[in-house]
Amino acid sequence: MFEGLFQPAHLLVIFGIALLVFGPKKLPELGKGIGEGIRGFKAAMKPEEVTPASSTIGLASDPGPAKD
Repeated sequence: MFEGLFQPAHLLVIFGIALLVFGPKKLPELGKGIGEGIRGFKAAMKPEEVTPASSTIGLASDPGPAKD
């Protein structure tokens, strides 16, 4: 059903319509916004990494029990 949907001629027509609708000044801003949105989505999909080194910094500087 969607075979060959994004051929170069189709993409040029879509770009031309976007240029007419948004204008030449708005297209770079629109592209930048879409790119930032995609980057933000990818960053949100990554699991957060826990660094074990940051949790042991306080333990490494501990001098230990005091000797009499």
